[in-house]
Amino acid sequence: MTTSAPLDRAVRALEQGELIVYPTDTLIGLGARADRASAVRRLIRAKGRSPSQPLSFAVSSYEELEPWAALGEGARTEIRRRLPGPFTLLLRASPNARSHLAPAMLGDGGTVGVRIPDHPVARELARRAGPIVSTSANPHGAPSARTLTEARSYFGASVSVYLAARPAPSGRPSEILDLTGSVRSTVRRSRG
Repeated sequence: MTTSAPLDRAVRALEQGELIVYPTDTLIGLGARADRASAVRRLIRAKGRSPSQPLSFAVSSYEELEPWAALGEGARTEIRRRLPGPFTLLLRASPNARSHLAPAMLGDGGTVGVRIPDHPVARELARRAGPIVSTSANPHGAPSARTLTEARSYFGASVSVYLAARPAPSGRPSEILDLTGSVRSTVRRSRG
């Protein structure tokens, strides 16, 4: 885990609409508040990613996920089975998600990609700052940063806080599972 001062700085940065780099259970993440359109646009520009490609976000618990997705019983069972863990779940967006999340957080057909990372720092950030963008710390198409030094070389001063914490990410992207239909399907490994 990390000491409270760096974590406090990261939470303040997110609340002020700034970008952070933070550890997850899978990859080092690039984050912003998912409900702040200007912060999400800043993140998209920093990554060099198309605004038409939806982003996923992280929350800290099942209870925090509930307001963002319209869930059937099958999805609820799968969520409780898979999360927290190295999965991004595609779910139907709730009316709350459609009205409060940044537009780039919503996929075609009104879907959202949601994670509950199995990492104490990522979950504490989401608990304290609200839903945060969960995408790998790299320019679109470049290799994912494996260290904070690599992330800093990619993003420099466009990121306000580079948060070091243990445990280290696994280095493997999350698996994307589509729970929007009646049958669960694996979409692909997330690469950000």
